[in-house]
Amino acid sequence: MTHILHIDSSILNNNSVSKELTKQLVDKLAAKLGQATVTYRDLGNEAVPHLDNAHLTSIMTPAEDRNEKQQQQAAYSDQQIEQVQAADIIVLGAPMYNFSVASGLKAWFDHIARAGVTFRYTANGPEGLLKNKKVYLVTSRGGFHQNQPSDTQLPFVETFLKFIGLDDIDVIYAEGVNLGDSQRQTALETASKKISATVAESIA
Repeated sequence: MTHILHIDSSILNNNSVSKELTKQLVDKLAAKLGQATVTYRDLGNEAVPHLDNAHLTSIMTPAEDRNEKQQQQAAYSDQQIEQVQAADIIVLGAPMYNFSVASGLKAWFDHIARAGVTFRYTANGPEGLLKNKKVYLVTSRGGFHQNQPSDTQLPFVETFLKFIGLDDIDVIYAEGVNLGDSQRQTALETASKKISATVAESIA
C-alpha cells in the first residue's frame, strides 16, 4: 500500500491557499491509487524546535551516552527522518514567505538533514540517501515570481530536497494570490487544473 506524507507549513490556517491545494492533491492521489495511507503534519501549527547547540549535541552524541533530555531531543529528530523514510510520496505545501519558506519548514529541513542517514559524503561528492520517492511541491505566492530573479525560494527548496536524494519533484504554483479576489480565484483554478494533470501523468 502506498504511503503519503502530507506536510503543510502555512501559518494561515483555514485561509491558506497552499493548504487548500495540498488537500486537493492528496485527495486526488488517494483516489487515483485506490489504496493509500496518509501521515499528516501541520508545521504551521506545531512548535517545530529550531536547532541550537544543545539539540545538535544531542543528535551527535552516541545513543548510549545521551542523558534524558538529549534522548528526548534526538527522538524528535529521529521521528521526522523516520516519517520521510517511510513515505512513498511526499506532498509538501511551501508558501513563499519573504522570498523563502516558513521558519517551521526550514526548521523541519534542518531536522531531516543528517549525515550518514539522509545523505553522505563520498569521494565523488555528496549523495542523497532518500531514494525512490515522489515529491509534489505546492507553492503559493502573494505576487508573481515564477522564473523571475525574485524566486529565491524554489532553487533553495529543490537544492535541499535533491541533496537528500529527493530528486523526483513536480511543482504546482499558485501565484498572485494577494492581488485581489479575482486573481486569487484564477490562481486556485490554474493550480487545480495543474494538480489534476500532474496526478494523471505521474500515477499510471
